[in-house]
Amino acid sequence: MPSLPKSKWVWAFILISLAQAAVVLAFEIYIFVTFQAGLEDDVDDVNDKDDYSTTIPTFLTLYIFAFVYQLVLVWDALRMKNTIQIIGLVGLNVGLLIYGSVQVGQLHEAVNRPGAKIVKGTYEGTRPLLISIPCILAFFTICMAFVAYKLYNEFAWTIYKHISADLRMKRRYLTYQIYISLLKFDFFFCLGFTIQFVVIVGGRNNIERYVTAAAIPATIIIMFAAFWFAKRENLVGSIIVIALYFGGLGYFCFKLVRMYQPGKRDPYLPARTELTTFAVLTIGLLISTIIVACMCAHNYRKGLKPYVTSSAQKAAADPNSRPDFGNYHGQANTYPSTSSYPMRNEPYKPKQGNARPAPTRMEID
Repeated sequence: MPSLPKSKWVWAFILISLAQAAVVLAFEIYIFVTFQAGLEDDVDDVNDKDDYSTTIPTFLTLYIFAFVYQLVLVWDALRMKNTIQIIGLVGLNVGLLIYGSVQVGQLHEAVNRPGAKIVKGTYEGTRPLLISIPCILAFFTICMAFVAYKLYNEFAWTIYKHISADLRMKRRYLTYQIYISLLKFDFFFCLGFTIQFVVIVGGRNNIERYVTAAAIPATIIIMFAAFWFAKRENLVGSIIVIALYFGGLGYFCFKLVRMYQPGKRDPYLPARTELTTFAVLTIGLLISTIIVACMCAHNYRKGLKPYVTSSAQKAAADPNSRPDFGNYHGQANTYPSTSSYPMRNEPYKPKQGNARPAPTRMEID
């Protein structure tokens, strides 16, 4: 049974995330219900529904899921004391803020366009909430960024005790943390972008429908495989995954260009603004993931593996324990023991005799 956190900054980050999710989810659920109730009675048949009547609820549902997924990432980051993921959560909040700003104009266009099959006044009833959501997210993003800075300083000592004073090993461990955190954000953005495309092309009987649908399980498999290969330092598997990243990057770039291509853009007009936002964020994440994945693969077979196993990561999260590195690959334990260094709360006791007195403080490079 995991113990409750004792740090005030950990509790602050938890409470900020919960408060943000509670407020925004309440607003978004109300907007979703209002939009669904505003659909005219003669569009109950799927064939009578226009593109906006299908895509707008999908975007709202995906936006709601984003905040639920964010809470899962918050719990995971604080549990493992992953400062990189905490910083990434602040970036995710910025992305959600941008997406929330975009949905204001998109819902206005969906309700007030000529021939809309939505009851007049639906947008006016939700407009105050739609405008409030980006403002609320901006406030909570500032709060999260401040607390993330405090947590970065607080967790730095835990990372030092886990990796010890080896600067090169700390850099390798940092690269691994960045890569794993990017995978978790890639999972949401790649999957979310693909689901939106499935909704748009779902009613059209063409090859694009099946290719887009097949991308959903492929995305899930690639992300889990990337994590598995990186943790076990499987170079061949990582190279295959990086090649698949390039394929995914080409796929998303193709979709982005296709949305603006004359003769092909009409089916995407109801959702083009949201899809463009998602596509740009996804492409940026994939480029970053490819770069960090290559750096992570370059660090294989250099002694990092014992630090990223399950037992080692649990030890990093628990300040009272540390991983057992003994007999790694049949070799004796040559890793430095953190017990040989004075801890923050343990005063150094110099040896008796003519030994030189120890320094009163320790500097970390």
